Amino acid sequence: MKDIKEKLSDQAFHVTQEQGTEPPFSGDLLNIKEEGIFKCICCDENLFLSSAKFESGTGWPSFWEPIKDEAIKKIQDNSHGMIRVEVQCGKCSAHLGHVFNDGPKPSGLRFCMNSVAMSFTAEKI
Repeated sequence: MKDIKEKLSDQAFHVTQEQGTEPPFSGDLLNIKEEGIFKCICCDENLFLSSAKFESGTGWPSFWEPIKDEAIKKIQDNSHGMIRVEVQCGKCSAHLGHVFNDGPKPSGLRFCMNSVAMSFTAEKI
């Protein structure tokens, strides 16, 4: 755990390791429009393609599907008096955000992710 704490900012550590949330509209990845891949900030696992990103108006980067099913894990989250589905990195279990059933077609899902939990690599996909 010490290595990951040294690698991440305090906010990224809080979000990914302590299931925190960054404030809405504060993340660097919210307005990314370039072509590329969103990756886990902790282990560099490929998570989402830019082609699956959409503007949800929520203040967090939103995607309608992961790059592959195995890239993420879905865990029931009963915290804060709500029943939600937490999204974790499929490789290292870092907390990324939550998934909701109010997204666009074709999936109908909205993967609402924290910017600080991811990095972005611009590349042709």
